[in-house]
Amino acid sequence: MRVYVPSTLPGLAEAHKTGELGPGPLTAYAVTPGLREWYVSDDIEELEYAALNRAAAASLRLLAADPAAARRRVVVAVDVPDKEAVSDPDRGLDSAGLGEVRIATAVPFAGAAAVHIDADDADADVSAATAALGAADHGDDDAQFVVDGAEDHELLWYGVQEIDHLIG
Repeated sequence: MRVYVPSTLPGLAEAHKTGELGPGPLTAYAVTPGLREWYVSDDIEELEYAALNRAAAASLRLLAADPAAARRRVVVAVDVPDKEAVSDPDRGLDSAGLGEVRIATAVPFAGAAAVHIDADDADADVSAATAALGAADHGDDDAQFVVDGAEDHELLWYGVQEIDHLIG
């Protein structure tokens, strides 16, 4: 199963160095039954894109918790055995948990298929979004608009062989 693990550039550098994403348990995003039902689509590429976007939103939260990290969302696409990515059936259509899966242990970085990262031009919007997250979580519509502005930036795709360049 392809899962999308939210991260940051320091997190990516650490995973590259240690050879694993972790430690577990990890929260990741994937095409779950709840995500399929919510998006009412059978197009796997569209569903994977939705899971990637959910992971990008989670990466934004990781950035908010790490003020020293570069203001670029990072998502690692990694393949894991189906049985290792477990979704909570009680959160099926809960919009906050759409596509969310738990992985109990660290994930070998060798299973990474690609890395998705914001371009440099997203820096200002991502910075503003991380600063606005708290207010947005408390129902501030203007803050939510700022958070949504980060989502206007498409994450760029990089092959795993390009990671040295990205973290260097």
